[in-house]
Amino acid sequence: MENPKSVSVSVSLLCLICSALVAVAFLVVLCYSVSSSLSTLNFYGPTKLDFLEAASSWRMIQLQRNVISSSDHARDVSFASSNLSSVEGELNITLHKSRASIFEQRKVKLKPLISRRRRLEMGLARARASIWKAATKKNALPPNFNSDQADLPPPSTVYRNPSAFYQSYMEMEKRFKVYVYSEGEPPVVHHGPCKNLYTIEGRFIHEIERLETRFRTMDGEKAHVYFLPFSVTFMVKYMYRPLSYDVTPLRQFVSDYVSLVSARYPFWNRTAGADHFMLACHDWGPHASKGNWHLYNTSTRVLCNANTSEGFNPKKDVSLPEIHLLDGNIPASLLSPPLAAPRPHLAFFAGGLHGPIRPVLLRHWRSESRHDPDLLVYEYLPPDKDYYSLMLRSRFCLCPSGHEVASPRVVEAIYAECVPVILSEGYVLPFSDVLRWEEFSVRVEVREIPRLKELLEAVHETEYRKLKAGVRAVRRHFVLNRPARRFDVFHMILHSIWLRRLDLNLAYINI
Repeated sequence: MENPKSVSVSVSLLCLICSALVAVAFLVVLCYSVSSSLSTLNFYGPTKLDFLEAASSWRMIQLQRNVISSSDHARDVSFASSNLSSVEGELNITLHKSRASIFEQRKVKLKPLISRRRRLEMGLARARASIWKAATKKNALPPNFNSDQADLPPPSTVYRNPSAFYQSYMEMEKRFKVYVYSEGEPPVVHHGPCKNLYTIEGRFIHEIERLETRFRTMDGEKAHVYFLPFSVTFMVKYMYRPLSYDVTPLRQFVSDYVSLVSARYPFWNRTAGADHFMLACHDWGPHASKGNWHLYNTSTRVLCNANTSEGFNPKKDVSLPEIHLLDGNIPASLLSPPLAAPRPHLAFFAGGLHGPIRPVLLRHWRSESRHDPDLLVYEYLPPDKDYYSLMLRSRFCLCPSGHEVASPRVVEAIYAECVPVILSEGYVLPFSDVLRWEEFSVRVEVREIPRLKELLEAVHETEYRKLKAGVRAVRRHFVLNRPARRFDVFHMILHSIWLRRLDLNLAYINI
């Protein structure tokens, strides 16, 4: 019979051995877990940084006013590329090689874990970073920017930041996708005026709905923004009762349309319409948008009537240039204005006497009463005079607001290469995120109208030539082409929408 004390010692020794084995096994598992975690960090590291960028960069970017307008803040920005390199530098070199093979093995399985919508946001984060990087250069436009025109490259001064604008435009062409809702029938939906005063409204709808348009996608999950393709001008034409001034039918139609698409698709409800936009050139576009609270307050409204005193918000809304093409085409006399033709008249205007500003202009400067050959101001143009010829023979073209802030004379003046004189209050000028209007136009306060001639004569010849060169440089951005061409007005409108989408943070929305 064994000694009890020896048996007790044997049992204790056996327990100690078992404990040691368990500890060794635990250490093996722990080491494997650490190794596996490090490999996972390498795979998700760039992804997490991209999400961080998508979630935080919107706060410092504010592209409408900062990235495109200046590069002062860009010097303090650290980019994702430098963050990635610092993270990789901290990782063990030997583990880095093994992670490459693990990545190849797991790539197919792990990729679906990132939804298409999140990949979309990650792409926008990369676009923001590339625009910021370009903004720091503050260089002139690249040599090929104006390669499709015969004249000299445009002066970079007309752009708030030429490098940032060009990079932003390239990123837009590379990534931007628009989904157009198919609901509704012409003429009120999928159709619009393509000539006369509201030309831009119908031409944009037709261009964005072309299947050949590179920016349109038929898959809503791949879209960055969603277009509500109704025409406010045709709502007024077919639904409004003349002289009633009742806009209720317009608001009701908009309300019904938004309710329809929000019931059929998940896109509107997912963001409360923040990534949706409407477009209207009619004066009553803002009134129609009130048919849905979120459309008015959250969505992007692309409006000719861009009046800040009537709810236009330049942080989310887009100012649409009003283009009056009588037959849908630029008048032949304005297609190629002569470069060095004499301009004997100081300024010119002819137009109806409506709105609060034009009566002031006519009261002080009406040509019928003053007979001033330098400053030609008419309510009704004399039958022996031609409207476009007078624009081509004038140094400045007066562009006073009518009932609403927008005036087609701004674009007409640019076509005629006649320096626009903006006479308006509360008007957000088109593409002012990108363009420096002070480099190709003159703005005169309404209270200064009595001194109008004095102010215009005070513009030195050198300054005038600079303004005229600026008008010539930006002309391409206001031209309607069929089909659309790079950097024309269709693409500039899209670029304004693109900027606001870049400035929209969807990182925390369940997408």
